[in-house]
Amino acid sequence: MTGFIGAREEGPGQPAQGPSRVDEEDTFRWLEDLDSAAATAWVADRSAETLSAYAGTDSYAHLRDGLRQVLDADDRIAYPTWRGEFLYNLWQDATHPRGLWRRTTLEQYRTPDPQWQILLDLDDLARRESESWVWQGADVLPPDYRRCLVSLSRGGSDAVVVREFDLVERAFVADGFVLPEAKSDVGWIDSDHVFVGTDFGPGSLTDSGYPRLAKRWRRGTPLAEAEVVFEGQPADVAVQAGHDHTPGFERDFVYRLHDFYRAERFLLTGAGELVRIEVPDDARTDVHREWLLIRLRSDWTVDGVTYPEGAVLVTRFADFLAGGRDLTLIFEPGPTTSLRYHAWTRNHLILAVLDDVRLRLEVLSPDGDGWRRALLDRGPGFDHADVVATNPDHTDEFMLSTSGFLQPATLRYGQVGAEVSTLKQAPSFFDPTGLSVRQFFATSADGTRVPYFVVGPPDGDPGPTLLTGYGGFEVSMTPDYDGITGRGWLARGGTYVLANIRGGGEYGPRWHLAALRENRPRAYEDFAAVATDLVTRGITEPARLGIEGGSNGGLLMGVMLTRYPELFGAVVATVPLLDLRRYHKLLAGASWMAEYGDPDDEADWAYLREFSPYHNVRAGRPYPPVLFVTSTRDDRVHPGHARKMVARLREHGYDVSYYENVEGGHGAAADNAQRAAKWALILEFLHRRLTHPA
Repeated sequence: MTGFIGAREEGPGQPAQGPSRVDEEDTFRWLEDLDSAAATAWVADRSAETLSAYAGTDSYAHLRDGLRQVLDADDRIAYPTWRGEFLYNLWQDATHPRGLWRRTTLEQYRTPDPQWQILLDLDDLARRESESWVWQGADVLPPDYRRCLVSLSRGGSDAVVVREFDLVERAFVADGFVLPEAKSDVGWIDSDHVFVGTDFGPGSLTDSGYPRLAKRWRRGTPLAEAEVVFEGQPADVAVQAGHDHTPGFERDFVYRLHDFYRAERFLLTGAGELVRIEVPDDARTDVHREWLLIRLRSDWTVDGVTYPEGAVLVTRFADFLAGGRDLTLIFEPGPTTSLRYHAWTRNHLILAVLDDVRLRLEVLSPDGDGWRRALLDRGPGFDHADVVATNPDHTDEFMLSTSGFLQPATLRYGQVGAEVSTLKQAPSFFDPTGLSVRQFFATSADGTRVPYFVVGPPDGDPGPTLLTGYGGFEVSMTPDYDGITGRGWLARGGTYVLANIRGGGEYGPRWHLAALRENRPRAYEDFAAVATDLVTRGITEPARLGIEGGSNGGLLMGVMLTRYPELFGAVVATVPLLDLRRYHKLLAGASWMAEYGDPDDEADWAYLREFSPYHNVRAGRPYPPVLFVTSTRDDRVHPGHARKMVARLREHGYDVSYYENVEGGHGAAADNAQRAAKWALILEFLHRRLTHPA
């Protein structure tokens, strides 16, 4: 029986003895049906129970209103996107919950009260069209930046409706480019042509639900007549095509994504020829003007020289296509260092380097046959930095946001080589007096040092503590200011902990690969080690330690619940992945098999079954109280994961709560009111369970 886990010695971090239900006998699969009356009624009943228990008090209402003030604050920073001479921003507040898409000039943005030109009022559009529109971005066509392709989703889903919009007339273009609702990929070639991947009909999508075909579509012609430029396979994650608009470097590219980490990349010539960019499939590339940047995820030997995983190389793109291999190593990881991200200005390259999860910024400039390196002037001390905007086709200007756990964000403006000046300062949403930030290292089961940050009072008795982590897809969790956590948790006397477990990217590809597929339990052992270390250090105790995570972090929470229940006093999982037997058959799940494995492969299921939360629920275990939060409109991680897990836990009589927001997509909230309500529910649940544990 494929779902059976035989008897084994029971102990901390191990599933209890006893059989699990086999996949073929999944009696709760009916909850995967989003539209059935029975499933809808079940969701309504569970959500009503949870709201009655936690959202009906003055404490909840006060918390929700306080978090709404954080999200809607008029003096928060309006972060821009730079397109030509304009800075664009989507602004949401109490008056405009779905948002105003607007733009201004840099000169105006520098002033304390910029004058914004309103381009599109989403709330007004939603009222006029009787649709719950949620902004999903816009592709603006250079060089005149008059036309754009606006993406809107119903209720926050990944699937979008695309419409052409005129930024001068501030209206949708009659008879312009329009795509019906789908998980589309679309971008400008010129004013009369776009590259498009979408649902063209049966067979046009991959097993993951993304475009399998890339086409060139000409204005005024039916979508069905668009010309195919590339066709992938059903097992691919997706196919994409895009145009580089950089003046003097106009060119077309095609990408075939085999999985999350492997892709083939091609230059598409004017004659329709595909020229392969001969880099390792698992490398990441970026073409900027004359340069090709290559980020390695595995060792690569070229002309007798081996470049290590995590290294960054630069070469001239045209020379590389012609067969030249004159590669310049511009970043090499060390035992504690990795590259977090990079950003181009017109003539320079900015590298964000993590060293034991602390960040520094470097600027590299081409200098003859090499690259000159300097530290970027980033202003006063900080814990985290994001280059939020550059204007790489035109200037060496950049905007840099710096912040820390206890430091509200500061937005700075600069040009490479010149002094950086302050543009905007975010407000403080909680009093940091008496709080500190400390970094510790826990020792995992195999002896690996696992870093984590603790934010809270440096002294005192063990108190309510919220621990979070992610541990997947090479995503790095770094220090940042969060007004929600600050006002909703720290200001109420709690301690906050961020764990940098394997599976993430804090130490580059090796940190991710260490917890890939059959090695996934290393991430769970890391998280358990951090929880244990917190108790050993006297920061908290198990009954007062709560954990929270979303998406892949929701899977982490499910594993913690079923494998390490004795370590925690409460668990919250948002939009979680929990059924590892069927995840690849639900929505976008097939695209994650490179991360987790293929459940239809007997060898892969042999290890997946060991930690699939849904298949490891047992009777008589000391599971702490748990809350699951998801969205009906989440078309990435199916809400059936959370629904079925709750049903199975209820079947065994465990203390489990469930809330499903109808809107919200993978974020489980479509606007600030819903975000405030969601986080108030989560934090109220944790505060009540951990402040006065049973």
